[in-house]
Amino acid sequence: MSFKALFQSIVWNNSHLTILDQTYLPEREIYIDLISAEQVWEAIRKLRVRGAPAIGIAGAYGFCIGIRELPDHSDFQSFYREAGRISEYLNSSRPTAVNLSWALKRLMDMIYSNKDLPVNELKELALKTAVAIHDEDRRLCKAIGENGLELVPDNARILTHCNTGGLATGEFGTAFSVVLHAHSAGKLTKVWVDETRPLLQGARLTTWELQKAEIPFTLNIDSAAAFLMQQGLVDMIVVGADRITVNGDTANKIGTYSLAVIANAHSIPFYVAAPYSTIDLKLEKGSDIEIEERDEDEVTHFGSKRTAPKNVDVYNPAFDVTPNGLITAIITEKGIIRPEPDYRKQIMEKFA
Repeated sequence: MSFKALFQSIVWNNSHLTILDQTYLPEREIYIDLISAEQVWEAIRKLRVRGAPAIGIAGAYGFCIGIRELPDHSDFQSFYREAGRISEYLNSSRPTAVNLSWALKRLMDMIYSNKDLPVNELKELALKTAVAIHDEDRRLCKAIGENGLELVPDNARILTHCNTGGLATGEFGTAFSVVLHAHSAGKLTKVWVDETRPLLQGARLTTWELQKAEIPFTLNIDSAAAFLMQQGLVDMIVVGADRITVNGDTANKIGTYSLAVIANAHSIPFYVAAPYSTIDLKLEKGSDIEIEERDEDEVTHFGSKRTAPKNVDVYNPAFDVTPNGLITAIITEKGIIRPEPDYRKQIMEKFA
């Protein structure tokens, strides 16, 4: 299947990065230019660009912008040390999504493996690598959708959580790519869209993408998901991932774990869709994942209006971890990974 991209959320413009600022959606489509590593850090931290693959892509370009300011006449050790500092700085913007650290490590490894080249050539190679990461993500996401199509029944009603489309990736999306391919194949009846509190990525972003793609959907409050399943209105759940450990445990947007528990209680298949860059081969299990906690204002305020009393204690984790036993299968660009005999064996065979 061939699809025409309806928008580009990340664009490299010769000397700077242009992103669609997702904090303004759905009301306004505003593109902003990022000309420094500091601006890229802020854009990632403030969710102007978000979604694990998109964060990795933006971080890679931010790295290239940062090292561009380093002097060309530097010796390799000085350049490598400063490049490492920029990498660590960008990686600190959001700790849970592994794609960011993966992309930055790929760039640092590339630089080290070419340490005999002049600094100016290393900078050029870094940019070529960042562009390759971006292009690769487009191909991977398309393959995820193609592979996931076999799991979608006819007349499917799919429930999804958060945003996993072109806004969150280089193009097509992860879980959204499965939806896109199912719609194109005539297998989709409806998408149920969790609003995804507290920042409403489902309500603000996924609905915006579904409208652009002319895919039928209904927006639901997060706490209605169990009732929808009880009423027999959901055939499958497909979500994305920010980090998958070797045993198949998956970190994703807060609320994903509860969806998996409820799906299991109602015998509804629960699928995770993600590219290889989301799989962290250094972590054995979900309890090893660092979970980002975000500002309390995201919970105590709705926009600029306070919705909770002052001086209340707030717990605002951005992600939770779904144990592998609740995941029906993991959809990747290399095919479907199932729990039999176990996720670890298949993940290591396909991705190690």
